[in-house]
Order: sequence, then structure tokens, then C-alpha cells
Amino acid sequence: MSEFWLISAPGDKENLQALERMNTVTSKSNLSYNTKFTIPDFKVGTLDSLVGLSDELGKVDIFAESLIKRMAQSVVEVMEDAKGKVQENLLANGADLTSFVTHFEWDMAKYPAKQPLVSIVDTLAKQLAQIETDLKSRTAAYNALKTNLENLEKKSTGNLFTRTLSDIVSKEDFVLDSEYLITLLVIVPKPSYVQWQKTYESLSDMVVPRSTKLIAEDNECGLFTVTLFRKVIDDFKTKAKENKFTVREFYYDEKEIKREREEMTRLLSDRKQQYGPLLRWLKVNFSEAFIAWIHIKALRVFVESVLRYGLPVNFQAVLLQPHKKSSTKRLREVLNSVFRHLDEVGAASILDASVEIPGLQLSNQDYFPYVYFHIDLGLLD
Repeated sequence: MSEFWLISAPGDKENLQALERMNTVTSKSNLSYNTKFTIPDFKVGTLDSLVGLSDELGKVDIFAESLIKRMAQSVVEVMEDAKGKVQENLLANGADLTSFVTHFEWDMAKYPAKQPLVSIVDTLAKQLAQIETDLKSRTAAYNALKTNLENLEKKSTGNLFTRTLSDIVSKEDFVLDSEYLITLLVIVPKPSYVQWQKTYESLSDMVVPRSTKLIAEDNECGLFTVTLFRKVIDDFKTKAKENKFTVREFYYDEKEIKREREEMTRLLSDRKQQYGPLLRWLKVNFSEAFIAWIHIKALRVFVESVLRYGLPVNFQAVLLQPHKKSSTKRLREVLNSVFRHLDEVGAASILDASVEIPGLQLSNQDYFPYVYFHIDLGLLD
């Protein structure tokens, strides 16, 4: 599983024994793989400041998780032709995400632990905000290019009624630069080919005999040329419609056809040029954002542990990786039982459903007598 539970308990003798007991039970029952999660000794400041910081960290945590999900999705979208290799590009410091989390070490160079906590949080928040700003501008430019290219490609793949004809027709199919004559393109249903050949010359006066030619087909229709005098265009269109033949509005313009082809070539070239730099940027900054997110989790554990367990700072953080989705309920029961002494009243209300405490709403799903945070890497799959 790519789900982690980050918990902490006081670091006194009783709770260190409880942690040992938890490790023994979860190991024997094959419930989870547990590792020590090391958090530096930060400057605590006042408890009042920690309360405000707790709220701020909650917001930054949500923002960071949202950002890395969006970045992961951007990698998927950019690598649309190689989706099987997406996970290879979602790394943190060159390691897969699970390895990074289980071997987490605080980056002292980037986030010095001697700084005030509020300064560290501010640095992380600004870093993530800048990544989001860059993500928006870079992906917007790439997506605009991609949309323009897709629109051009759609024009080349529709049916004969809607698709561009610039890659189908050629100069030789038309009478050009004539003051009196014009070549039209007519869409004829396949079952009506014989009817078209028999009637097109008589649909109007001044149709050039034997001037029709089939130049393209799709599953249902064919595209025919027909040459006639300009002054009978409207009459010919009316008669063609009565016979269920559709005159396609198209006039051969060599400059316009050349422009369309050059535009497609340019867009393909631009996408190719942007692909590599954008993917590299996403890889680097996904790593940076993910690393920042796990540092935020570490800060939250520290702040919440101090607020819950008090001063002096003395707690132990542990990272648990549940082995199976089906075992999470049992794992929760084990943890709540082992650390029940941290909150006897709350634990009693859960273990005895008949006990009601006014104003206290708890369930087995959201009750934790210990500090708890959830990390779900499955959201990035």
C-alpha cells in the first residue's frame, strides 16, 4: 500500500514501552511496517503562537497536497503518449516516493531548524506558491498550444462534411483564374453515385459535360468535382440539394492551403520544443513540492505534539505503513488500545458506545488518543 500513518506519543518511559508494544503487535500480526520518523528540535516559542501556527500549517498542508496532485496530473497529460513511464518521473530527490517518506531526513540546509518555526513555515509556503504560479503559466502555454494542434488535427480527421480539404484536393482538380468558369465540390452519398453520374450535367444549364471526378471518399460519402459557369452557381446548388447532393463551400486558395499546412508544421514543432523543457521542469518541481509537503507533515507532528503533550518537548514520532487496506481497522484498534492511557475519557467513549459525553462527537474513524496525520501516495497513481 502507498498509505502512511504518521503518529507521535510522549517520549517518557511508559510511552516508549507502549511504542515497543505497538511495534511487537503490529509486526506479529503483519498489520504494518513501522519506522522511526526523526524530527529536529525546533524553537518552540510561545504556546499561543503554536496554536496559530497549527491552523496555518493545516492550510499549507492542504495546499501542498493539492499542488502535487495537480503537478502529477500535468505529468500524465504531458506524457500522454508514454503513460506507462509516468511513475518514473514522479520522484523525490531521485528516489521513489515511498522510499523518500520511509527514509525521511530533515533538510537543515534548506530549512534551518534554528530559525523560528513561523519563518520555516513562511519559507515553505512561499516556495509552494511560487511553484504554483510557474505551473499555471507553463501549463497554460503548453495547453493552449496543444488545444490549437488538436483543433487542427480534428479538422483533418472528420467526415467530408466537416474536415479540412486542404490535404485532399490539389491544384489540378480545379479550373482556376477563369472569369466565367468555376469548379465546385459536391458530397454524394455512396448509394447515389450512379444517380450523380447520370444527372449532374442536367441539374442546371451551363454545366461542363464530363467535368466530374471522384477525388476522395469516407465511409458514407464521396467528394466529386464539377465545373460550371459562375452565373448558375445558385441554381445548381438548389437543384443539387433537392437531389440530396451537398455542395461543400470550398474555393481553392493556394496561399490559404499553404498557410494551414505551415501552421500544422509549426505547432508540431513548437510542441516538440516545449515538451522536453516542460517535463524537466515538472520533474524537478514535483520533487521540490513533494519534499516540502513531507517537511510540512513533520512540522505538524511537532507542533501538535507540543500542544497536546506539553513542555518540555519530549515525544517520539513513528511512521506506519499499513500492509493491507483490509487491516487498517484492526491497526486502528491496536493503536487506540495501546495508547488508550493518553486519553482515558475519549477512549472509554469509543470502547463503550453506550457512554455519551455532551458536546463530544467521536467515532472509530476519527478518534485518535495520539497525534495522527495521514499521507496517501495512492492519490498520485
